Formats: sequence, C-alpha cells, structure tokens
Amino acid sequence: MPVTERGETAESASAKAYRVLEKMIVTLELAPGSVTTERALIEKTSLGRTPVREAIQRLAWEGLVAIRSRAGLEIAPLHAGDWLKVLDARRGTEIILARSAARFATPEIVARLQATALAIHSAVVSSDVVGYLEAEKSLDDSIALAADNQFAARLIVPLQIHSRRFWFRFQSGTGLAEVAGNHVTLIRAILERDQDSAAAEADRLMALLCLHAQAAAMR
Repeated sequence: MPVTERGETAESASAKAYRVLEKMIVTLELAPGSVTTERALIEKTSLGRTPVREAIQRLAWEGLVAIRSRAGLEIAPLHAGDWLKVLDARRGTEIILARSAARFATPEIVARLQATALAIHSAVVSSDVVGYLEAEKSLDDSIALAADNQFAARLIVPLQIHSRRFWFRFQSGTGLAEVAGNHVTLIRAILERDQDSAAAEADRLMALLCLHAQAAAMR
C-alpha cells in the first residue's frame, strides 16, 4: 500500500483530506456558491494533490462541490427551501438506522455513544457550535455502524452532511440545546435497546429539524 512522506497510507491521507474539506464546507469556511481550484484547496489544507483530488471527487458525488471544466470548483450554493427536501429524503432512513442500532449495538458502540452524549453536553454548555457538529457527526457515524446496514448508511451520509450545513447556516445561533436534547434522548433509547423508542426519537428529531427548516424558508 502506498505511503506518504509522513508515513500515512494513501487511504488515510485521502480520508483526512475529505474530513478537512467537508468541515470547511459545512462550516461555510468555503462559502456557498464560491469558486475555488484544486491548487487552492491543496494550499489551504496543506495536503497532497492525490488525497485532495480524491476528496474532491467524493464531495462532488455527494453534491457538495461541482467540478466545472476550465472554471474550477464551485462550492454548492445554499437555498433555504432545499433544507426541507434534504430532510424529507433523510427521514425514513434515519428511522430505519435508529431502530437497527438499538437492536444490534455492540459494547464498543455503546461506549462510543456514551462518549458522544458527553461531547454533546459539553458543546452545549460552552456554546461550541463546531464542537456540537463534530459530536453530531460522531453520533451519525456510530448509529450507522451499529445498524449494520451498509446500504442505508451509504444513502444517509450525504444527506446528513447537507443537513448539518443548512443547520449551521440558518439555525446554529438558536435552538442548540433543544436539538441536543433530542439527540441525547435518541442515544438513551439506543442504549436501552428500545427499538420502538429509538425509531420514534429519530422521527421526532427529524420533525424538529423540519420546523427549523420551514422557519428558515419563510425568512
């Protein structure tokens, strides 16, 4: 397996580039609708050409970047009305994953979920929006892993990323504690192995986010 100068495998370097660029897009450091280049992203991330290029390809597949021939890379614009569309597509799969996670969660996943609940609480107490988003991503990843359904997991990831981006843009200044409370309740249902409650909490969380999305669309 190829190794970089820093001793990282090609796969880990690519994953790191993806994580860094995804965070920049979600937190709007790479502004919606802006145009950039592969070279600029290499300089911005201090990562190599190959991992950045692979990350760009994945982000393009997820609809976060558009590759414009001879015109660079366009960061996906944000239109408030699209948030509801994302949540409509996401809702059913979140319910499936939550129910399955409550059924199949391993001791390792349980430990990860407990740590995530603490991270969510810490982020709310300190009003750390970026830290909260990172904890939420960890929760999404843990639920997907616990559910043991690779098809649903692959389907949901881009929708979750888009949703976090909309939330950061339109809602991060308010409602943090409310949404965090729903996440913690969902975690508790999974830890208690209560499949019906986990599914209901996932549905309730999506309903809450839909309310925020509707409000954003009406502004």
